[in-house]
Amino acid sequence: MAVLVLQRAIFWVAVSILTATQFSSAQTLTITEGVQLAFPGSVVERKTFFLNDEQKEEARRLAGENIPIDNNLVIPYIAHTDGNPVGIAYFDAHRVRTLQEVIMVAVDTEDRVIRIETMRFQEPPNYRAPGRWMAQFENRKLDRDLSQKGDIATITGATLTARAVTAAVRRVMALHAVIDPL
Repeated sequence: MAVLVLQRAIFWVAVSILTATQFSSAQTLTITEGVQLAFPGSVVERKTFFLNDEQKEEARRLAGENIPIDNNLVIPYIAHTDGNPVGIAYFDAHRVRTLQEVIMVAVDTEDRVIRIETMRFQEPPNYRAPGRWMAQFENRKLDRDLSQKGDIATITGATLTARAVTAAVRRVMALHAVIDPL
């Protein structure tokens, strides 16, 4: 009887550890942590832009076919060093398969992607895009090659993640071009 009680206790401890591990893997970075990774030591200013219908349509055109832009609100985080802007961070929330992912896309003052970070990923961990794959977006501008039909590779076993991240980067870059926050 004591062995059975011990086995049950061990089982529930294991279940608790696995659940806690899965929950903690969903939340990876806060907004402040992400912006500081992209722009260490900078002062960050949060701005708010409201898109009018023409801006929204232009962003849709720039983002490309099948990339939704439904929200009229854009919130860039503008990083300054010594009073000069050094870049902008944007946060994009989207669905991967059935659950949400949030990524940060950091853009420099030359309109190039300089960093992408996964802020929150609620899908199973094996579907998460690895850092090495995310690095292929660095130094890219919004153009035809910023797509999986262009220079962006897919991820074997995580095709939906690759599509979602690529679409998010294109969406962010299109919104960045339209609002021109600097």
